[in-house]
Amino acid sequence: MEQTVTFDLDLIKRYDKAGPRYTSYPTAVEFNENFGPESYKEHVALSNQRGGPLSLYFHLPFCDTVCFYCACNKIITKNRKHSEPYLANLHKEIAMQAALFDSNRVVEQLHWGGGTPTFLSHDQMRELMAVTRQHFNLADDSIGEYSIEIDPREADAETIHVLRDIGFNRISLGVQDFNPKVQKAVNRIQSEEETFAVIDAARSTGFRSVSLDLIYGLPHQTPDSFAETLDKVIAVEPDRLSVFNYAHMPERFKVQRQMKSEDLPPPEVKLEILQRSIEQLTEAGYIYIGMDHFAKPDDDLAIAQRENKLYRNFQGYSTHSECDLIGLGVTSIGSVGDSYSQNQRTLEEYANSINNNELPVFRGFALNDDDKIRRVVITRLICHFSLDIVAIEKELNITFSDYFADVLPQLEQFSQDGLLRYNEKMIEVLPAGHLLIRNICMVFDFYMQQKMAQHFSKVI
Repeated sequence: MEQTVTFDLDLIKRYDKAGPRYTSYPTAVEFNENFGPESYKEHVALSNQRGGPLSLYFHLPFCDTVCFYCACNKIITKNRKHSEPYLANLHKEIAMQAALFDSNRVVEQLHWGGGTPTFLSHDQMRELMAVTRQHFNLADDSIGEYSIEIDPREADAETIHVLRDIGFNRISLGVQDFNPKVQKAVNRIQSEEETFAVIDAARSTGFRSVSLDLIYGLPHQTPDSFAETLDKVIAVEPDRLSVFNYAHMPERFKVQRQMKSEDLPPPEVKLEILQRSIEQLTEAGYIYIGMDHFAKPDDDLAIAQRENKLYRNFQGYSTHSECDLIGLGVTSIGSVGDSYSQNQRTLEEYANSINNNELPVFRGFALNDDDKIRRVVITRLICHFSLDIVAIEKELNITFSDYFADVLPQLEQFSQDGLLRYNEKMIEVLPAGHLLIRNICMVFDFYMQQKMAQHFSKVI
């Protein structure tokens, strides 16, 4: 397939400002505490009227060691017993959530994230999946997409066999960088051997998909050093790759202060790393899906994008747009019907809610009609790099040029800059605009236009 992204340095420099990643619209910064457990239950009831499949996300926050770049919600501890009370509460929440949803609704997608899900013992993992199956109707292995994030330092061949045995069929591995100097600077010492051993075990036990995560912009990285890591990664042929931009925000994430700012690559070096990465992956046959994600042409994500069926949610790109997402565990985010919800952020608050037999939802957002219209537009653009205006007008019962009159001058500017092609029937994002899709989406974001972009990382 032809290259699907063009690297235009002048355009990138001009448009490189802060903005959302649009794993939802409206974004999580709009969530408010007026939306609580009762609001959530109301939207679940509406969701049950519509029916359809479900998706489950479990947040398992424990890590044995801290990675200095990490901005996730995590709990660092060497004591494995700390997970026991948390799992007991999580089992209770599973039962509470399942009781709200019609039992004939099938779970087609399930994901364990963290933290480090494999911080749990094999017995704990078996029990968590058993409790899930007890309360929810999980689809067969041939249909369901059951994925887990793996730290290769916390997993061996036996762990991978256990995960496959309890139902997982997709695996995502954190790599970040194989360079020893970089690994030391970010406090993540991880050998190539242990990483590739996990991949081999996943393939030998029948996992359908292997995905690897890399990060550019870390201390001591250079275009040449990162290219070496990428060569090693390409050689093992993962089905998917995520190449994330490291967002250095030490004022928000204290752990990032462990790294020296002067060791971070300057912006022009980061851009060169990104450009060379895109070239390497494209030459190796990977398709640029969007927003840091690459996939083989025969991967489900690439197929869904070609067939205009790709979706985006809090886990990133997805092929299951019809699923309502139930967030389980501390700080988890769900998307049910026309609402978003988030669980309590601390273990203590989460435990208090569960012990009081209350759903741990502490904030959320109910979408209005305008939100729903803008969500469709932004989702189509960020997933498919195009928008069929005629179809959108019919689907949403709007006149596009009237509804988005304030956006048209900005679309014209994007067109003049070569980011997209625009007329009254279609918006088509051009290869030079693929890396800047967040900028294009932002002009349709009502809330973004109302405030400064201080909550977000740079788009590149």
